[in-house]
Order: sequence, then C-alpha cells, then structure tokens
Amino acid sequence: MSYASSPNFAHGFPTPGPQTPSAQQVMNHVFFLSEAEWKEAREQLRFDYIVIGSGFCALAFVERILRDRPDSAILVVERGSFFLPEHFQNLPLPYQSTLGGLSETFPWTLSARTAGQPAGGIQWQHGMVPFFGGRSIMWSAWCPRPTQDEMAHWPPQAIQAAQRNFESAERLLNVIPADRIDSHLSAGEQAAMARKRPVYGVMQLALQEMLADNLGKIDSATRSMAAPLAVGAGLTAGTDFTKFSAPAPLLELVQKQKTLARKDPSRAKPLRIVSDCVVHRLIEQEGKVTALDTTRGVVNVGDAKVILAMGTLPPATLLMNSFPANERIGRRFTAHFITSVVARVPRKDYPFSGQLNELELAAIYMAGKNKQSGMQYHVQLSVLSDRDPEKNAALAARYMPDVVATASPRQLQSSKDHLVFVCAVLGELDYRNTDNWLRRNGGGDPATNVTLQVLANATDRATWDTMDEATFQMLERALSPEGRVEYWQDGVQGWSEERPGAQQRRVPGLVHEGSPLWMGDRDDSPVGLDYRPHGVHNVYVTGGGLWPASGSWNPTMTMVALTQDLAEGFLRSRT
Repeated sequence: MSYASSPNFAHGFPTPGPQTPSAQQVMNHVFFLSEAEWKEAREQLRFDYIVIGSGFCALAFVERILRDRPDSAILVVERGSFFLPEHFQNLPLPYQSTLGGLSETFPWTLSARTAGQPAGGIQWQHGMVPFFGGRSIMWSAWCPRPTQDEMAHWPPQAIQAAQRNFESAERLLNVIPADRIDSHLSAGEQAAMARKRPVYGVMQLALQEMLADNLGKIDSATRSMAAPLAVGAGLTAGTDFTKFSAPAPLLELVQKQKTLARKDPSRAKPLRIVSDCVVHRLIEQEGKVTALDTTRGVVNVGDAKVILAMGTLPPATLLMNSFPANERIGRRFTAHFITSVVARVPRKDYPFSGQLNELELAAIYMAGKNKQSGMQYHVQLSVLSDRDPEKNAALAARYMPDVVATASPRQLQSSKDHLVFVCAVLGELDYRNTDNWLRRNGGGDPATNVTLQVLANATDRATWDTMDEATFQMLERALSPEGRVEYWQDGVQGWSEERPGAQQRRVPGLVHEGSPLWMGDRDDSPVGLDYRPHGVHNVYVTGGGLWPASGSWNPTMTMVALTQDLAEGFLRSRT
C-alpha cells in the first residue's frame, strides 16, 4: 500500500514515501486484492462462488449473479496481471503491435506429428492471452447466433439452454448487426461522419443484399446476413464502433459492489478479484472440492461453488491433474481451421459507386456446409472502399471489423479505385477424429503438463476444399457484377486474376479450440448437462470446452449464453 493511501503517511509527510509504484500496485489498491486483503480472503472470508478466470464467461457469470443477488460473495481468481483496460483496437494504433508475441502463451506441448504437418495444412493451435480480461481484449467481436441445424450433434437440452439466453448474451456483449451501426444517421450525417471514421452505409446495404440475392450461385452456402458485431458503445452512449471487452465491465462491477456494500453490508458484498494467481490443483475429498492449491497459497473453498471460466484447454488441464480417474477428459478436440483471401473489384463496376463516401466499410457473414459430410464453414467478409488510403490508413486499421483479417497498407494503396474484400474463412474440425486429443505428459509444471495433438483427416480436407471454393464463388459469382476479380498474391506482392494457391491461402494456426470437456446426456462425456464434471459436486465448467461439436460459428456469444444459463440455475435454486 502506498503512503498516499494511508492517513498516517500521506502527501510527503512525515517522509516522501514510495517513489516507484507499479501499474499492478495501483490496480491492486483500487480494484484487485492487495497482499493484506488476499491474506484476509484466504484466512477469514467465505464465498458463495469462486470464479477462476476473468474473461467473457467470468463476466457473464458474475454480472448475472450480482444483478439479482448483490449479496453474493464472489471471488475471481485471475492467473495473469493487468495489461490493457479495454480492447486493444479501441486504443491508439501502436497498441495493435501487442497482438501475438509475448501476449500469447501456449500452456501445452504441441505433438511432433502436429508440428510436422506440411505447409498448407494444420501446424499449430493459437494460444492463450494470460492477462486480466483474457482473449476479450484481443478478439474479433463477430457474434452470430447459431441455428439449430448449425448446433448439430448437441444435446437438445443444451441447444435450448443456449437459445433461451441468446438475447441476454447479445445485450451483455453489445451485439449489433453491421447494417444498424450507422442506420440512425441520415445521408448527410453519414457523409459528415465519414470524415471522422469509416461508415457502414450504402456499400454495406448494397453488398449484403447482392449476396443474399445471389446466394444460390454458391454451391454450398446456406445463409448470409449483416455481420453481428459486439461493437456497441453502450445503451446510454448511443452506438458506435467500439469493440467489447471484459475489463471495464468487471471493474465497474467492483466499484458498484463496493459502493453498495458500503451503504448496506447486509444487502451487498464486495466483488473481490485477485490477480497473478495460478490455480494448480483442485483438492478434493469424497467428490467435493475443498480447496484450491494456487501459486499464492491454498484457498479454502468451504461451501462455495467453483466456476471454471478460464478458456478451453486450461480447465481441461486443471481437471485432468485434479481428477485423473476421469479418463474421458481430453479425448475429444475441435477447433476452426482458416483460409485467408484478399481480393479486389473495380469500384466502377458497382451501380452504387457514385454514392459512396470517401471511406466506407461493410461486414457480412456467410455460412455453408459440405453436402456430403454436413461439416460447416463460414466466411467473415470485411469490405473497404477507400479513395484516399494514405490519409486514412490509421482510421482503416482502427475500425476494420476483423482485427486479425485486414488489408495491408500496400494492398489498399494500390486499390484506390477498387473495393477491397478481406475474407477470413473458418471451417469446422471433425470432432470424431480420434487422432485429436489433449493428454497429460508427466511434466513438472501442472499448468503446462499436457500434450496437444491435432491432425487433419479426410473429412477436414474435404471441408477445407468446400469452403475455399465457396469463397471464390462468393467473390466471382455473387459479389462482382462484371466478374472482374483480382486476388492478392503474396509470392509476387501484387494483384492477379489467378486464385491464390492452397499453401498461400491456408493459415497453419487453428482458432476457437473446443470440446476437451464436452457436455452430454450420457456417461461417456466428461461433463453433464448440469455443467458439472462427472463425479464432482461443486465444480462447474463454462466456455468452448463444453462444445460437443464446434460447428463453424464464432463461439463467444454462445459461451456467454450458456454461462448465463448456469448462473440462472443457481439463482433459481436460491429463491
């Protein structure tokens, strides 16, 4: 605790006091637990819920519980420290350099068979973001509602639980279709706004209608729509393109609970968050977790329910280390493989070209599936029309709807007279492939003592071929009025009518990992439909680890919906 926060040692009297406070010390003093408060929490306090993790699912659970029961005692345990206050795309442009590198960790050993697969195929799995807020500070914010057909292989009870909570999950994440982001602006207001930032206007409406009208020209496509994006600035502030992330809402809850508890301790309890605390093992007796073994000491669980909200692979690792008898954990693994295509079409080919503002964006979602296997894919399509790319470079980077799929400055600067189409295409990994797994490897660090193996099978390769062809058909048959499409060729750093080859367009890294803790209504699944690992009474799982099959849709909104369902069940049982 710094001198400035103490009545007896403040403002340079009687001594100057500490001169080198860290950002983490400031956050601990205001929002997180200090060493003294952590000691009190461990030795004296009792909790109703202990939430491990601080990302989307942690926020969804805590917000839902405290909305109805502010008297709930909740402890959030975060393995990392404070890094960013909000989504890095909302911050000044240099923060985009924080993506990847040391901000991404890989708490597993990748199998040699996975790493040794040839170029143009799967070679690795994207890692974790080990900071307060987790991946929410670096995600793409696409939030489609999966249809019942797209939740194939899911138990009906799980589908219904998600569907009941889709609307509330969208409210929490501030999800809005791209065609509504600027729909409240008149044409004149859009033109004025376009001088400050890209607008979703004429191009968004025209292209989404064009794709919908021509969907039948794409052999495997099933539906298309304006991209649902978690970019609302909040109900009271109007709507703008501000990427959603968990840190600010969680910290607001900390402040709110602190204020309520100060006014009436009998009606509200503080929300407590401890950072830099890794949970290594859940200590169990007779099917009940009694304590958490952490890097900052043992935590007595008491009668608390333990909520695993720590991503997909870390909770599987924790449960494998804690309950080795549950041999089903890690037997199933899914994810999304990726194709990346950048194309351009002459602006003059479109009848609406004269109506476009200087800088316009469009974000469109298209889904489809392989007709033989039923395996799914989707296209996240971002389109940019920029008449002055040199001037607008920073704006375009700041507002692109998909932060990891953007056009490069060179691509934009060579396309002043074109619409630039950026396609991030995600395909569903076959959940039935028994060559894909997560297993303990005997390593000494319980946070990383697992090996991950992911190998594409024939079904995956067929799905990948289907989605790549659908992407080209979308561009060539549905979205180019004159059929004049050029593709960016990395090898020659230029545009060509030739389609990019498989090795060039296929990304080696997987995203949206899932299924090592898949939920089911039979005993062969690691986790039941009540979100509890079989044989454990007071531990509950959230997140993509629960997915019986991954589908192709972005998982975050559904993760939040199911987490809210878990919280609702607890609230009902307490009334």
